[in-house]
Order: sequence, then C-alpha cells, then structure tokens
Amino acid sequence: MIIDWLIRLIDIAYSVFVLLLILNVLFSYILDYYHPARQAIERIIGPLLNPIRRNVPPLGMFDLSVLILYILIYALKGALQNLLLTLR
Repeated sequence: MIIDWLIRLIDIAYSVFVLLLILNVLFSYILDYYHPARQAIERIIGPLLNPIRRNVPPLGMFDLSVLILYILIYALKGALQNLLLTLR
C-alpha cells in the first residue's frame, strides 16, 4: 500500500518537473531573462541544467541540455518505480 503511494508520488513529481522544464523552454523564448516568473523557474531548473551545459556543447544554435535532462529524469523515474515494484 505504501509502495503504491510512493510510486504515485514519483509520478506526480515527474509530471511537475516536466511541466517546469517545458515552461523554462517556453519562457526563454517569450519572456525577458529578468522576468520574475522566468527567474523563479530558472532557480529550480538551472542548477540541474548548468552541469549538463558545461559538459555538452550546444549543437549549432540548439541547446541539448534540456533534452538530456529530460532523458535522465525519465530514466531515474523508471528505475525508482521498478525498484519499488520489486519490493512490493
């Protein structure tokens, strides 16, 4: 029962994080860097993106760090859920 609750909690956290990641990308196109909404999301997402940005150079004008972070978070979600399912 608690494992099912933890699996659901991981799903919710993943969904919120993906939403923040998408908003970060959208806001980077439509809002000024110093806009309060963009700064708030940047404070959450930025510390996770910065190490990737330091190690993976942009591909032309495309920053692949968001895609790499999404893949890493998706893999982490799957690994945690599989671990919890084996404990069930």
